[in-house]
Amino acid sequence: MKLSDKALFALRDYFLSRQTAIVALARALVETESPSGDQTGSAAVVSLLAEAAGRVNQISASERITSEDYGEHLRLVAFEDSAEKPIVILGHTDTVHPRGSLFERPWRVESGRAYGPGVFDMKANCALAIEVIRACAVTGLTPARPVVLLLTCDEETGSRNSRHLIEAEARNAHAVLVMEPPGIGGRAKTGRKGTGMFTIEARGQAAHAGLEPEKGASAVLELARQTDRLHALNGSRGGISVNVGVFSGGTLSNVVPDHAKAEIDVRFCSADEAAQIEHEIYNLRPFDERVQLFVSGGINRPPLERSEQVVGLYTEAKGIAERLGFELGEIQVGGASDGNFAAAAGAAVLDGLGIDGDGAHAAHEHIILDDIPRRGALLAGLVASL
Repeated sequence: MKLSDKALFALRDYFLSRQTAIVALARALVETESPSGDQTGSAAVVSLLAEAAGRVNQISASERITSEDYGEHLRLVAFEDSAEKPIVILGHTDTVHPRGSLFERPWRVESGRAYGPGVFDMKANCALAIEVIRACAVTGLTPARPVVLLLTCDEETGSRNSRHLIEAEARNAHAVLVMEPPGIGGRAKTGRKGTGMFTIEARGQAAHAGLEPEKGASAVLELARQTDRLHALNGSRGGISVNVGVFSGGTLSNVVPDHAKAEIDVRFCSADEAAQIEHEIYNLRPFDERVQLFVSGGINRPPLERSEQVVGLYTEAKGIAERLGFELGEIQVGGASDGNFAAAAGAAVLDGLGIDGDGAHAAHEHIILDDIPRRGALLAGLVASL
């Protein structure tokens, strides 16, 4: 459905009138700490969101889905009268900030910015997503398709529990809009690298480092050499990047170490690159034949590639933004999100649609308050247009 300029400006005015309420809910969510794996915090945040959703008449279904060891996912459905494929709005309620972060960095508003642990990634965006549904109803812009809002509680740790839920929604979706924070300058994310996580263990032979070092086979030395080998892959082919981020081993300084372990993060731009790097890691051979290597782990998230489907959604969103008076840029990034799973399941995905700000996962995390009306109008306009 092609929206008139009048309808888009009405959406912007609506979000401007509701900005105080949106910020109030965002603050309540931030002040309810919910780090990944905190089941109590997760349930409390979902209660706040479910209560807010209960005040939106067009939300006809609200399901709290228990996630073992994490808490609760929340699935809301609105505008169910249509038999068309739904629009899925995707987000998450967990944060990387441990309990107690709020005490160290309490909510504050300063110079047009709202600060707090998890406000940018992505509790304010959870509040905005519910308001998008309300806005479509209040302004009379009923979407031609049902709208499903899925908020998971384990995204920051890899979405192992929620992945099947995301993929099921994506397979049935007309489009998936991801409420992750935007790129620098408020840009939508039209590409994301995939990720993999691997562990390599080396088992050598211990010996006294002073009396008979020649009898030892150093597991630490072996993994140091493997680290150099792996880091040499950076920049060598396409978008593959490798980082040995955690390294441990040995017992005492006077003992040739017989055990060492390294944890590795890999990134890639395509499925072919994913297969290449996985093959490379699983086929590592020791420099010292007396040392054994044991590899575990694998690809966690497939890449979100800049496909024709992605570009089509971005072009639609960019056009709406222009009519609202701002430019919606695009960016392709190295970090992954649940949008990667949705894209790999075959859905058209546009990521990075959350409120502009900065500091995801950092102490200065914040949103820009003036971006709420235009970002809300953009999202509601996109939902009503698709």
